[in-house]
Amino acid sequence: MGKRMPTGYKGVFYRMVPRLGGPGEERAYYAVYKREGKAVETMVGRQHRDGMTEAKANNRRSLMVEGKAETRQEGRERKKSEQQAMADRPTIARLWELYKEARPDLKGIRNYESCYKSHISPVFADKTPAEIDPLSITRFKVNLAKRLAPKTTSNALELLRRIINFGVAHDLCESKIKINLPIVDNLRTEDLSPEQLAALLGVLGTASNQAVANIMRMALFTGMRCGEILKLKWEHLDFERGFVYLHDPKGGVSANIPMNPQARNMLLTLPRESEFVFPGRGGEKRVAYRAAARKLCAAAGLPKDFRPLHGLRHAYASMLASSGQVDLYTLQRLLTHKTASMTQRYAHLRDEVLQRGANVAGQIMEDAQAGQSQKVVNLEDFKKG
Repeated sequence: MGKRMPTGYKGVFYRMVPRLGGPGEERAYYAVYKREGKAVETMVGRQHRDGMTEAKANNRRSLMVEGKAETRQEGRERKKSEQQAMADRPTIARLWELYKEARPDLKGIRNYESCYKSHISPVFADKTPAEIDPLSITRFKVNLAKRLAPKTTSNALELLRRIINFGVAHDLCESKIKINLPIVDNLRTEDLSPEQLAALLGVLGTASNQAVANIMRMALFTGMRCGEILKLKWEHLDFERGFVYLHDPKGGVSANIPMNPQARNMLLTLPRESEFVFPGRGGEKRVAYRAAARKLCAAAGLPKDFRPLHGLRHAYASMLASSGQVDLYTLQRLLTHKTASMTQRYAHLRDEVLQRGANVAGQIMEDAQAGQSQKVVNLEDFKKG
């Protein structure tokens, strides 16, 4: 480091140092002063790179003495602190990562990830909940509604609300925004007529892809969800007691459902080549089935919008509800619904059974009255004769 060289200003000196960006040397100006009883020495600028002069250096020193300017070290520390503060900001992106860390067992994580990346991240990733205002939410909702189904729009808003609520609950951020979800009438209750059911069973019986056909049979015979069927293991089947153990199902609470004769007989015909009852490639959990299942539905002449596995679950529930032999509480238990409200979609089928019963009673009354009237008429005719 070069020798200190005095200037015409007290507390200001310079050193000759190699010039940056060019040949030769240049002056590097320094300021010396005291702050809180301690001596401070800091470079305030270079002759060529910063255009620094003795007068400018002196002016800079005066500002630092008065606390109106910072040293280069203070500037570096401030920038570092600001960068750290920016990194620690409770943005939606950061809260989303923390939310996933706190919920390692989150079901449907692939769907949530897709929803976040496709809809939420492009709009709110760099914003904190405190920076999101009602107008932003309204615009977000309107833009989603223009290109997405109502249910998808509702799902995106619900996920954003979850992320924000997580941050607020863990004192990571503040938010005054209230996200109201749109009311979505998205309940679909698929059913199969006796003719459609017979056609489908016929197609399943002759299908070349019996692996997928068996998965569809399982859905139709038991009403199990797709995910429950695909992750079903042999250890979850109790042939002796006649139950299927649903481990970690969608509702979150493991349960047992009865194994009816049709399911039992079908399961007993399956080879045990893997720990999974319906394995995929290499004996691993199956992931591909939709394309093959749709082809089988099409071959049976089912509607194009019929959902292969979820539709069969609905068909199972509809058949039980419309039989008149299964009450809604039992149906709720068989479908492993968490709440009775989820089973209420089948209540109208139950009502139809009750209505038919009431109509039978009414017809009996009518027949009785008609018979009684006929007897009275005949008696009068007999007296006249």
